[in-house]
Amino acid sequence: MRLFGINIPDEKRVAVALTRVYGIGPTRADKIVAEAKIDTTRRTKDLSQDELNRIKQIIEQTYKVEGELRQEVRSNITRLKNIKSYRGVRHMKHLPVRGQNTKRNSRTVRGNVRHTMGSGRRKLTLK
Repeated sequence: MRLFGINIPDEKRVAVALTRVYGIGPTRADKIVAEAKIDTTRRTKDLSQDELNRIKQIIEQTYKVEGELRQEVRSNITRLKNIKSYRGVRHMKHLPVRGQNTKRNSRTVRGNVRHTMGSGRRKLTLK
């Protein structure tokens, strides 16, 4: 089953499967299922086309998801970079943006970069 260009898993409960869509988390998925009046224990393979259309209509009318949301987030980051705000500069330098400590932990943002002497060096091979 496809929803907003995303393959939704068939064997999962509807609320869990909806979280595969960018912009829909567990809380929002529960609200959507309740608003569509669908039983929370049902699996996505058991949904009728009418129920799928109700879910899709609720999401389209109420929330920004997938491409539209990604584009908005990207434009917000670009705006911060253009006005050279502190957060924008942190984005440009590929450093943590939300105040995290960088002395020891910022591997996820910077990548697994280690600048200490012994790490990452290749072992010399004997010829």
